[in-house]
Amino acid sequence: MKFHTFSGETPAEALKQAQQDCGENALVISTKQIRKKTISTSALYEVVVAIEDDQPMLTPKKPEPRAEPKYKSGEDVLFSLSEAAKQITQIAQATGEMGSSSTSRQAERAQNSEGIGEIKCEINKLADKIKLIQEMFWEERAPHRNNLAIPSEFSEIYKLAKTSGMGEDHLENIMNLTLEHMPVRMKNSSETIKRYFQVLLRKLIPVRMEAELPKGNKRVMMFVGPTGVGKTTTIAKLAARYSYIQEKRAKVGIITLDTYRIGAVEQLFQYAKMMRLPIEDVVETADFNNALSSLSHCDVILIDTVGSSQYDKDKLIKLNKFLQSSHLQIDVNLVLSAGSKLEDLKEIYKNFSFLDIDTLIFTKFDETKVFGTIFSLIYDIDKPVSYFSIGQEVPDDIVPASSDFLVECILDGFEKKRGEHGNAGE
Repeated sequence: MKFHTFSGETPAEALKQAQQDCGENALVISTKQIRKKTISTSALYEVVVAIEDDQPMLTPKKPEPRAEPKYKSGEDVLFSLSEAAKQITQIAQATGEMGSSSTSRQAERAQNSEGIGEIKCEINKLADKIKLIQEMFWEERAPHRNNLAIPSEFSEIYKLAKTSGMGEDHLENIMNLTLEHMPVRMKNSSETIKRYFQVLLRKLIPVRMEAELPKGNKRVMMFVGPTGVGKTTTIAKLAARYSYIQEKRAKVGIITLDTYRIGAVEQLFQYAKMMRLPIEDVVETADFNNALSSLSHCDVILIDTVGSSQYDKDKLIKLNKFLQSSHLQIDVNLVLSAGSKLEDLKEIYKNFSFLDIDTLIFTKFDETKVFGTIFSLIYDIDKPVSYFSIGQEVPDDIVPASSDFLVECILDGFEKKRGEHGNAGE
């Protein structure tokens, strides 16, 4: 067995040189950093490989000109390697379990044990190589993670969180929290890392639980937000939920301040008629208290508002006048689309926040695959979420907000949850 040493500015560079000189059959013995990167010098890595005595060194060939291949990103390769490692583990477990269901196969297992042992040995060698390459890629891609010092076992959860749309600063904070508080014994498995990460995310998502209305109390809820986020449909779903679906049914009344859009008013009146609910339309603030008084027999009053651009100050100021003129305490719910960009969500909340927002409601879950933006917004503003609207069906496609539901959407996608709640299409 002959040993050869190769060096390069990155582990991948040194490994490539070893492959060119020693061939694909060379065994990687070790890899280490022998010089750290400084202002004046680059980093230096050393790879030691071994070849059989009778195996000649390859004569380096001048590479022929060819089209540049399309490579995946470092994180994509790393994620693929992680998946391959999982499959290898499953194969090893399967070979170890062969014949365990029947004692009659013991003799057969004894005869094949030598061959199985060799397979396991080769699998372990392959797994070690994959882990080595995984660590090389992970270390080499550190600058793209803002030099976030986290182990390569975190590659899967890092990729899932990053592609979820979560803000970079939030992702870095969560990763650091995970590293700081996770028990050491859990850090060697991507599965335990993912479970711990999920638990941590859940604790960071404030949720206002849906509670029964105390007897004799009244709940007045106003729904505000940009045009097109689904406020009117959300109100119809909640009206049906409170008055027909919940075990303790409530008397529900509706007020619409959205007199600018004839279609929206007509839609809400149709919903109210179908559910046999009282509805009032209001144009001026002076009439608002009269509408509230006419619905005084109701346990829950839902108030629809005109969709307002976050930059339309006149409409927002008028909404505030309605709130200030009321003699009742009004719960203000900001309705947002789950598919909006994080920058837009922040801007919308910033301009609506002077209305003293109590909770957030997110709609259109079925129209996006990115949910980390929701987490980043509520992580920043620390406002609770009350409901998720997951489709257009009235009254079915609305669920009380839960941190479990949102975390599963962030890491596994909404498609997994779709089957549990029927067809969706907000």
